Amino acid sequence: MQTNRRQFISTAVAGGIAATLPFSACGSTPQISDNNNRKPDYTKLDEILKKPIFKKELFTTPVIIETLELLRFKDSFLCRVRSKDGAEGISAGHSGQLRSQYPIFTNLLQPFFINKDARDLDLLIEKVYIYKLNFRLSGMALGVPLATIEFAILDMMGKVAGKPIGQLIGDIHHPEVAVYQATEYREKPVPESMELIKRDVAEYNAKALKIKVGGLMFGTADLNAVGPAGRTETIIPLVRKTFGDDMVLYADSNGFYSVDEAIRVGKLLEEYHFQFFEEPVPFDWYEETRQVADVLTIPVAGGEQEYSLHGFRWLIANDGLQIVQPDFFYFGGMIRAMKVALMAEAFGKPCTPHMTGGDLGFLYMMHFVSALPNALHYHEFKGFKTNTIFECKTSPLKSINGLVKVPTGPGSGVDIDPDFIRKHEIV
Repeated sequence: MQTNRRQFISTAVAGGIAATLPFSACGSTPQISDNNNRKPDYTKLDEILKKPIFKKELFTTPVIIETLELLRFKDSFLCRVRSKDGAEGISAGHSGQLRSQYPIFTNLLQPFFINKDARDLDLLIEKVYIYKLNFRLSGMALGVPLATIEFAILDMMGKVAGKPIGQLIGDIHHPEVAVYQATEYREKPVPESMELIKRDVAEYNAKALKIKVGGLMFGTADLNAVGPAGRTETIIPLVRKTFGDDMVLYADSNGFYSVDEAIRVGKLLEEYHFQFFEEPVPFDWYEETRQVADVLTIPVAGGEQEYSLHGFRWLIANDGLQIVQPDFFYFGGMIRAMKVALMAEAFGKPCTPHMTGGDLGFLYMMHFVSALPNALHYHEFKGFKTNTIFECKTSPLKSINGLVKVPTGPGSGVDIDPDFIRKHEIV
């Protein structure tokens, strides 16, 4: 690991664009040998993986799951869980994914949770991967339906305990969440992209912004298939010029580049003071990710596609990533994602979750971030658009100067409209 990247991070913490990296709260960084003879110490990480996340001690009596249902109305999916004592929790699933994944929910996950004690949620999340050899479906296929179940159970248990989700998986460190505006538009010409980016930033008065660079994992030779040649080289300086020095900027290539090209683009991002480079090479190229990180000073971020706790363990211990980004939907829920965050904290690295779509993805993002001890300053945000009809009594769920108040009511802190629920039928 190069000294210059550590200096970059330290400078970022001290400077204005930098309040983004609260490393001082993350503890000391374990020493790693030089690039040619790395001997990472996994001891701390293995200890973290063994410790429970869910606060079972908040519950003195069993909470036995009696029913677990998947409900559907057109492309809207809800999960409803009920205990034998009458407690109930509900979550909104990722409609874009569950349209094809719902049989995994009903056939491979739902039966496992019936008659289990919800207080053992850590163990249940671990063992369901073994049930019917579910681990063979690791990734979004298993992660999305499992996360949908976990969110419903957390909602139920929060109502039983009278506490928001964040207090079930940690302590509340962030009652408000600062968001960065995540934009797409990589397939559009630069002038059209810039108009759309400016529109999105203005709508939520964002103080931080993420743009897309490169293409969509087609290989650099195919860049012209998804946008004009030179688009990346044009938009990077243009975004900085347009929004000025005070705007915090991030970039995401979604695994598009080879190592050499990632380094070339990364150096351009450094020149214009971007604050992280997400997925510079394909997500499962662990060694190559580390090769890029070793050369660049800009922090390398990643984790959206990662499906393995062991994979994150390697990337953290070997300094392949400086910022971890588990997607709590894709990764199978908040408990697994929190383990990743705590492993990162042990190595002095921050966490900012990748926020997929999903009808209430923004809500679950806020609860997760509220409990992060090593949260990056800004967190991914794609707006409040949802087809789920609900009421929140403890937060306006609006971005006010780039800040969103986390709901403080029990469980998810929102009440999904009963009439909306009744439109759904059991799958």
